[in-house]
Amino acid sequence: MARYIFVTGGVVSSLGKGLSSASLASLLQLRGFKVRVRKLDPYLNVDPGTMNPFQHGEVFVTDDGAETDLDIGHYERFTGISATQSDNITTGGIYSDIIKKERKGDYLGGTVQVVPHVTDRIKKFISQDVKKEDFIICEIGGTVGDIESLPFLEAIRQFSNDVGKKDSLFIHLTLVPYLKASGELKTKPTQHSVKELRSLGIQPDIIICRSEREIPKTERKKISLFCNVPINNVIETVDVKTIYEAPISFHKEKLDYRVLTYFNIKSKKSPDLSKWKNITSRVLNPKKDVNIGIIGKYVDLKDAYKSLDEALIHGGISNNVKVNLKRIDSENLKPENIKSLLKDVTGVLIPGGFGKRGTEGKIAAIKYARLNNIPFFGICFGMQMAVIEAARNLLNIKNASTSEFGNNCTPVVGLLEEWQKGKKTIKGTKKNLGGTMRLGLYDAVLKNNSLISKIYSEKKIKERHRHRYEVNIKYKNDFEKKGLIFSALSPDGTLPEIIELKNHPWFVGVQFHPEFKSRPFTPHPLFSSFVKAAGTNGRKTNGK
Repeated sequence: MARYIFVTGGVVSSLGKGLSSASLASLLQLRGFKVRVRKLDPYLNVDPGTMNPFQHGEVFVTDDGAETDLDIGHYERFTGISATQSDNITTGGIYSDIIKKERKGDYLGGTVQVVPHVTDRIKKFISQDVKKEDFIICEIGGTVGDIESLPFLEAIRQFSNDVGKKDSLFIHLTLVPYLKASGELKTKPTQHSVKELRSLGIQPDIIICRSEREIPKTERKKISLFCNVPINNVIETVDVKTIYEAPISFHKEKLDYRVLTYFNIKSKKSPDLSKWKNITSRVLNPKKDVNIGIIGKYVDLKDAYKSLDEALIHGGISNNVKVNLKRIDSENLKPENIKSLLKDVTGVLIPGGFGKRGTEGKIAAIKYARLNNIPFFGICFGMQMAVIEAARNLLNIKNASTSEFGNNCTPVVGLLEEWQKGKKTIKGTKKNLGGTMRLGLYDAVLKNNSLISKIYSEKKIKERHRHRYEVNIKYKNDFEKKGLIFSALSPDGTLPEIIELKNHPWFVGVQFHPEFKSRPFTPHPLFSSFVKAAGTNGRKTNGK
């Protein structure tokens, strides 16, 4: 029988609820338990698929094609468990389901209300698709006190009553700020946050206090007293040097032990944290540095490329090097300044994206990397930009572009009109943007004796996709005559999946998103290979 753990946040956003939930899940796994982590997001979008990354950070994609919150990526990386569509839901998704049922007459003319209809739908989500898991950890998005999160808080209050306190636990994550002027840590924000939570009928059982410095016992006693939580269940989490140190830190503070004690459960085995210690050591004590230039239009927000950043770190771990990320706004990249902006990087990466803004800067960077033998990695949109650059400069198609930007061009990249999902043919569309892309896990067949086949050491791979446009296969022979090889195709041979450039140290473009499948303990082979190539790059540029 599953026990349910609900994680809420207070005081401010971005405290690390996702990282805390993922760390706890990993610790419970190390003790021999089966765990599942879910995210409940209070915004009205059906999913984050159409949201600007500046609004929400990256969109994470699961094997089964769900567009989810970036915290799902944390869960996968820390637990190694692939998430599904049933692990992330939004207010928009819930209301959409309810309104469809209401329009069909499923409520038999009754008044549809937040309580019980919305809360019942949330409770159904929490408990659905539970198999043999010992613990279900549910992170509630947003901050306690936000209007939009109220239905979720009411739902988990009801859910706890339904299953009983012996099978449900509330963890509240708060901020304990340090005032430099007075030289004091302040507990009042935590007290007020817990007061707000208790006013909604939820008494936290464990409080995790985020702080820049250690919290003295006197302050922990104060939090315990005013928040009605045993002092042993007031747990501090001080800023760590790397996120992969978080499970070690939480175990030191006995978070996993406190959870098991609350449920009156004995650990199945002693947790062995050696793998986390090894990863942390590799991150903090590398043998050398590698500088990778990430060229995109969302570089001002780190969360916009969260999985990508972590996958590059994983590539560094596998090579025992530190990967320094130089974020370059593609809008600011011009032919006249490209040499100076890229002078310190030994590898260039163009991530996924949409829209015309900043594309000429990306194309200029690709040309520079191609001509100067700098390792290049293009992901999704980055691969498409590499093909456009090659069409303009190798095939001499000066107006080569993508139909995404309009019809006034020669489209070497065009709308994906249909594709196969198993035995089903799926149609593309320009009209409805949400959930209409090629999403989730698809097969690709690798070309023999290619760089890619050596990297993967396989003939067939499965990777996660998220795209609406595709490289036009009709240009394949023309490109290959110029040395741009289509080294992986869809099983039916119609969709280009990977390109690579002959006679170049490392030049690869992929239509999928390998960053979504990279884990700290099993780095994705493409990122391991790319970081290795960047580490051995001598940067003998010709200035072209």
